[in-house]
Amino acid sequence: MFNDKTLLITGGTGSFGKAVLNQFLHSGIKEIRIFSRDEKKQDDQRRKYNNPKLKFFLGDVRDIDSIKNALRGVDFVFHAAALKQVPSCEFHPMEAVKTNVLGTENVIEASIQCGVKRVVCLSTDKAVYPINAMGISKAMMEKVMVAKSRNLENSELVVCGTRYGNVMASRGSVIPLFIEQLQNGNPFTITDPSMTRFMMTLEEAVELVLYAFQNGKNGDIFVHKAPSATIETLAKAILDLFNKKDHPINIIGTRHGEKLFETLLSREEMVNAEENGEYFRILPDLRDLNYGKFFEQGEIKISKSEDYNSHNTTLLDVEGMKSLLLKLEFIRDLIDGKPTEYID
Repeated sequence: MFNDKTLLITGGTGSFGKAVLNQFLHSGIKEIRIFSRDEKKQDDQRRKYNNPKLKFFLGDVRDIDSIKNALRGVDFVFHAAALKQVPSCEFHPMEAVKTNVLGTENVIEASIQCGVKRVVCLSTDKAVYPINAMGISKAMMEKVMVAKSRNLENSELVVCGTRYGNVMASRGSVIPLFIEQLQNGNPFTITDPSMTRFMMTLEEAVELVLYAFQNGKNGDIFVHKAPSATIETLAKAILDLFNKKDHPINIIGTRHGEKLFETLLSREEMVNAEENGEYFRILPDLRDLNYGKFFEQGEIKISKSEDYNSHNTTLLDVEGMKSLLLKLEFIRDLIDGKPTEYID
């Protein structure tokens, strides 16, 4: 479906954007447009790839005119641009709203006006039962995506989403932190040993994007069935791989904005979810403003449903976590003593 097509990636210089770029660049796609506000990262990317298929557009999802300029002639959009760091969003919640909520509305509205065929929006498990500003803004982003998709019956555009847990070794995640602490001889800092997080590789994240592009309908949200691990298990697996079992570990306590476990589907969503092999497909809530019957009569099956979270999914032991870590190229390079770099 991508041969001779043009793809635009918002936030294309970030972890997800670069992974999607690598997946498509050597396919039959005609052109890939990188849309972001960081000219330095764009220039680095331009020099690294030096590929005529690659085009760069400076702009900001907060500015709809800059998006329209980049979207002319585009067939598909992967919307990854976002403010993702929990602490910065806590201190500047309106900035999260401007980028994650209003920015998403701008991307979808500009896509409608420019005749785009498909838009896939990136979300996070922190959008489910959110307790921090980043998660709340991503939950609102999903609501915007679903609401906009309700009015596309007479349009060729399909807007859907993907929702992820932790992508291993991505920028700002705990694995690079542990590696840095190990290399510097500093103790591992663990918030709560029993805290669990979903674990998935960047390759699995990209596969989910492809699945959404190929199978999504308006308002759908796709979720990968990921295993999870406790933070203690993750730490022990890393120390085992590097033969540092006696390395000290400091327990610092749960930080502001953190949960004991994350949830990929709420119990309400599980009622409206289909299982398709490795994925869940959350069907959209298509109620309009005539919703009286939904309050006058309840749903028995919601009361009997259970959410899908990092405590009740497949829980990895140390050996299972080691096997998953060894899928990461930078971990294998570190073990072999080769020069490497983390996912930026």
